[in-house]
Amino acid sequence: MLEDAKLFDEDGNKVAARNSGTSMVIDNETYATSLFWQPMQNQEDPYAEVGEAAQSIMEGADLFCIKQGKTPQFGICASKEGFKSGQAAAAASLASALARHSSFVGVFQVTEGWWYVCVRNDIILSDGDMLFLREADAKNQFLSMLAVPDWGIKIAPPEWNFENTHYPDLAGLLQQGTKFKLQKINGLRGTKLIVIIVIAALIGLWLLYAIIDNIFLAPPKPRIVPVTAPKMVRVIEKPTETKPWDTLYDPQEIFKQCFIDVMSLVKIQPPGWSIGVLTCDQTTASTSWTRQVGRIRWMEKALDESGLNLGRGLSDDGNTMSGSIRFEGMKQRASFPTMMSGPLKSTLNDLFQSIGQEVTLANQTTVSIEKNTYRAVKFHFISNNNPLVWNELLINFSGLSINMIKYDTKAQTWEYEGLIYAL
Repeated sequence: MLEDAKLFDEDGNKVAARNSGTSMVIDNETYATSLFWQPMQNQEDPYAEVGEAAQSIMEGADLFCIKQGKTPQFGICASKEGFKSGQAAAAASLASALARHSSFVGVFQVTEGWWYVCVRNDIILSDGDMLFLREADAKNQFLSMLAVPDWGIKIAPPEWNFENTHYPDLAGLLQQGTKFKLQKINGLRGTKLIVIIVIAALIGLWLLYAIIDNIFLAPPKPRIVPVTAPKMVRVIEKPTETKPWDTLYDPQEIFKQCFIDVMSLVKIQPPGWSIGVLTCDQTTASTSWTRQVGRIRWMEKALDESGLNLGRGLSDDGNTMSGSIRFEGMKQRASFPTMMSGPLKSTLNDLFQSIGQEVTLANQTTVSIEKNTYRAVKFHFISNNNPLVWNELLINFSGLSINMIKYDTKAQTWEYEGLIYAL
């Protein structure tokens, strides 16, 4: 698998943008697709959690759907993109119909395009509900998930000719599944609606009593005594804590830019100087050169002629030159965990065993200032394969953070450290 992975020139030309639709019509019923799905943390008051997600994750989201079952979830979307209240969420209906398979991945060809759906351990992945308008996009997304083992069922159109795949009748499955429909996020419901009705009734009774009292039972008007208005005390709400997975650097960009910049730095080989280990963190690639018999002028000339936008530094004794390249356009984004620590470690171990790669895994637990506990699975391994290869295998794990990549020019090996956040 690893030997056949695509190399830098081909991977560097990939287009990340994907065109997708928002609904499909199956047996004269319109189903909503391409929702952004998240695990539900607060089942006692899910509407507060949905409202918070709509404000912090997807600007403009005004519709949502709650998927009940072993692992409750909610999906959010925006009506301005074509979603409508009352539409059934296709992914949630299919997940309930295939409840006997806790994990499945599939693509259905429909009139509107190619619908990709992915459920792992009873959880619809955040990017596991997409109606692609181009067949190539759907096929690439499906292929990227085949590296993950232990699928209960794999679904693909027969003309794709993939082994061990099925293609059941989508209309029949959606009819068997439960219809979880889109609702307005700001609509009144449940306990809140009952409370408002009770308050309105009390106000109505009070007004009726006030009218009767003023007309029929009113005593002589008392002397009016000015009353000082009470002072208003402003209550400052406690800000919501930012979770560690809310601000992760895109691992795909780290893999890509680390490989590009490391390969550029390796080419700088002035006479009389030797290059050391090259290291990438989440924003920078860096290394150093040690003088053997050369001169500083030769080193500086090589850096000047490299054409790279390098930050550089020279040691006091003039024998070590350091250089670093800042990654361009790095942005932080939210990438929510989708698996518990136990199943996540089992999946990772099985993945690495299937390709014959040694890996070290460990649980990590951190407690925030607000006393919230966050869990993750740390990983560390050394490989002969470059970051572009590992990007294809690890990018599908939600909550992924790449903390360090090192390249040893002598051993020609890559060392990787990172973690994946867990529920």
